[in-house]
Amino acid sequence: MNKRVPRRLTDRERTLWAQVTRALTPLQPRSPANPPPPLPSPAPDPQSPQPPGRAVPVRRSAVADAKPTPVPRLDRRFKQRLGRGLIGLDARIDLHGLTQAEAFAQLSAFLRRARREGARTVLVITGKGAMGEPDGRGVLRRQVPLWLSSRGLREGVIAFAPAHAEHGGNGALYVRLRRGER
Repeated sequence: MNKRVPRRLTDRERTLWAQVTRALTPLQPRSPANPPPPLPSPAPDPQSPQPPGRAVPVRRSAVADAKPTPVPRLDRRFKQRLGRGLIGLDARIDLHGLTQAEAFAQLSAFLRRARREGARTVLVITGKGAMGEPDGRGVLRRQVPLWLSSRGLREGVIAFAPAHAEHGGNGALYVRLRRGER
């Protein structure tokens, strides 16, 4: 009988977690007699591309944004033409196997790069999720539409819709981008 020993967090992960939890608002305000614990000083990570002493920027999740602006859906004819191959996809990204933080970072960078390179229609593959999910949908499959509607990504997105079966069906999204990056 093998028992799994949980992996210990690295100093960088602990620091990042402390930054994330510091940005949260507790449900019950803390009393002056019980202040929050002090944050650990960040240890330099030799694999980090940033110079030591610089804090890692923490992006607010799209879920934290209040009332995301709804993004229009792709029109039916445009989606049909994509599915039939009459209109080509300019780029694609596969977010399978990534954590939410990794997926959000990669999706943001991908959309900026695609707009800079002149892409108009891209495919974002989220996957359909594990069979054991409570509502039968994967986390990224639920989150990516929220992210695309969030303030940070909304400015570059015209519309999006679930992909045709040829391109992944409900496990992927067609995303129509605005021209060029501002």
